[in-house]
Amino acid sequence: MLLSAGALQAQVKKVKHVVLLGLDGLGSYAIPKAEMPNLKKIMESGSYSLKARTVLPSSSAVNWASMLMASGPTAHGYTEWGSKTPEIPSAKIGNYGIYPSIFGLIREQMPKAKTAAVFSWGGIEYLLEKDAIDIITHVDGDDLCTDKAVEIIVEEKPNFMFIHLNEPDGVGHGIGHDTPEYYKELKNVDRRIGLIYQAIEEAGIADETIFMLSSDHGGVGKGHGEKSPEEIYIPWIIEGRGIKKNHEISDLIMTYDTGATIAWIFGLEMPQVWRGKPVLESIK
Repeated sequence: MLLSAGALQAQVKKVKHVVLLGLDGLGSYAIPKAEMPNLKKIMESGSYSLKARTVLPSSSAVNWASMLMASGPTAHGYTEWGSKTPEIPSAKIGNYGIYPSIFGLIREQMPKAKTAAVFSWGGIEYLLEKDAIDIITHVDGDDLCTDKAVEIIVEEKPNFMFIHLNEPDGVGHGIGHDTPEYYKELKNVDRRIGLIYQAIEEAGIADETIFMLSSDHGGVGKGHGEKSPEEIYIPWIIEGRGIKKNHEISDLIMTYDTGATIAWIFGLEMPQVWRGKPVLESIK
C-alpha cells in the first residue's frame, strides 16, 4: 500500500534520504580483485549483487538514463553512448519535458522533498528533469565532484541525491580495463566512496538513509558497448536502514530496477511506462 503523496516516510520505515552513487565504467569483474575496503565494507553491511546487468548497448548515456528512468532504451529513447536527445521517440513525455524519471516522481508526489544531482561527466545533464531538481552541479574532476557532493550532503541533507563520478572509466579508456593502472585508480575510487559515505554520518542522517551504489557498464580492453560479461555485469549495492546485512542478492537485477527501488522505498506510485521492479530481496 502506498503512502499519501508528500510523505517522506515510506515502505522502509523512517527512511527519509536515499543517496545513489554511480561510478562510470566499474565492471563487476574487478571488485573481487580490487583493493576497495570501503566498498567491500558497505557490501558486508548491506545487500549486493555482482551480476546486475546493463541494458544494451553497454554504454554510458543509455544506461544512466535507464537507471534514473526505470526503463529500457526502447521506452525512454536514449540509445547511444552520448545521447543528448532520444533517438527513438520516448514512449511518454512527463511534466518536465522528457521521459519520467525518479526526480520527477519525487517532485510530483513529495513536493516538499529536496533533491540534488552532482556529476563529473557533462553528458548527465541531458538526462535530467532539470525543473524537478533543486540542486544541479556539474564539476569537472572526480575529487572536486566528491568534495561538492560531500558539501551538499552535509549542508543541504537532500532527500534524494544522485552522484556521478567519471572513474574508473577514464582509466579504462585511456590505459585499459583490468590493467594495473585500472586497479590503482580503483583505490582512488574507493577513497571517494568513503568520503561520501562518511558525509552521511557527518550530516547526522545515517539512521534515516539508504545508500546505493552502481555503475553504467564495465569494459574490455579500452572500450565497452558490446555484450561480454565484463561489459554487461555491474555492481548493485544497497545499504542502510531496513536493508538486509551481508546478503548476496540472487534475483535478477537490471539497471532500470534502480529507479524503481528508490520509488518503492519512498512509497511513490510508478508510471505505467516504467519497466523496472523494486529489488525486494534486499529489504528486511
